Amino acid sequence: MTERLPHFEPSDATPEQKAVLDEILSGPRGNLNGPFLGWIHSPELAQHAQRLGAFCRYRTGLPLRLSELAILVTAARWRAQAEWTIHHPIALQAGVAEADAEAIRQRRRPVFADADDALIHDFASELYDTQRVSDATYAKAVERFGHQVVINLVGLLGYYALVAMTLNVFDMRAAGQDSLPFAG
Repeated sequence: MTERLPHFEPSDATPEQKAVLDEILSGPRGNLNGPFLGWIHSPELAQHAQRLGAFCRYRTGLPLRLSELAILVTAARWRAQAEWTIHHPIALQAGVAEADAEAIRQRRRPVFADADDALIHDFASELYDTQRVSDATYAKAVERFGHQVVINLVGLLGYYALVAMTLNVFDMRAAGQDSLPFAG
């Protein structure tokens, strides 16, 4: 997996680690692909992070297409190899256009056919580019999605930035990953 972390053998897991692994495997993800085998070396962080991740991925109030679009923007901004590899096919299956995904991978703004896609992209891009969101973009997002979903969107972007940082720092790859979507 990575040379930066000690090898982890699930059969040698502590009770705390087993509890995390069991919760992840019995939840909506059903697998340990992503940062989980990195986080497992800190079981308390792993437990909190994976629960936050389950919320951010499945219960933000955004349709899956928009959540996955936001995740792709995050993966591209952080050049997170595994995050992109895991979420790109999910995003396409959820309805993100291949051309839009490719433009995002190349850090270009797509010409979106859907106004919601453009709004999610612009919100995430402004936040990553300026560490703020303009009044105009914020107002559009709140008008379209409401305050709660906008709060959840910020949480989703923050969570997937944490995922990207984890994957990048520990040089982690997705299960079966044989190519890198980002140079270097």
